[in-house]
Amino acid sequence: MDTTRRPRRIFLAVAMLVALSACAVPEPDVRSSDTPFDPFEANNRNVHQFNLAVDRMLFRPAAKGYTNLVPDPIEDSFNNFAANLSEPGDAANFLFQGDLRQAGISLGRFLMNSTIGFFGLANPASDFGIPETETDFGATLAVWGFSEGAYIELPFFGPSTQRDAVGVFVDFFTNPLTFAPQRPVDNIGFYAEGVERLSARGRFSDTIDSILYESADSYAVSRLIFLQNRRFELEGNSGDTYVDPYANDSFDPYEDPYAE
Repeated sequence: MDTTRRPRRIFLAVAMLVALSACAVPEPDVRSSDTPFDPFEANNRNVHQFNLAVDRMLFRPAAKGYTNLVPDPIEDSFNNFAANLSEPGDAANFLFQGDLRQAGISLGRFLMNSTIGFFGLANPASDFGIPETETDFGATLAVWGFSEGAYIELPFFGPSTQRDAVGVFVDFFTNPLTFAPQRPVDNIGFYAEGVERLSARGRFSDTIDSILYESADSYAVSRLIFLQNRRFELEGNSGDTYVDPYANDSFDPYEDPYAE
């Protein structure tokens, strides 16, 4: 494979995805309401059923086994290692967002944890009071003014939007610590993120199970929780707003609004 063509192909694919996201902007009355913009709901529900099957048969039992078998200190170390590998990508995205201070903090955390933190297995940066703040290319697109587009559910990955789907693609294929097509054994960032997701699925199994398997409509509940949390996360970076459809002091983000 001609490696000189790879960046060009990635750029063209990203440009097509961004253009697709721009074409799926909802009408003003949809944007101003609490109704999610989900024109692909039929297809999304099919993907959701596929993801449920994968989770039920593979991911859920593997995650529970991993969390039960691996001691917590070792599991924490693996999670620290995965989080540390994401710091260079965070630094780059903060730079793209024009946040030089946070870019420097992410880079500083990476250097500290990669040296005195035993290649990231420990987290001395946090012990020294250097805060950890995550970001991604989806957040960068929000800062650049791109609309979140339609809600979509991605196979294996789960809930997303068109804008965040572009972010997932770019973050994966442009991070040298995550993706190395010539030498798959070097894809340590990819494997580390997989282990981190396995840990999260196992540790929060009860909450996730209640959403996926005890809700009257797990697709609608997952969509609601994702969009609320993502908009709240990006509130300081974009014009997207966090809307609380319950508007009361007893709001529970994991409550099933579709239950009888």
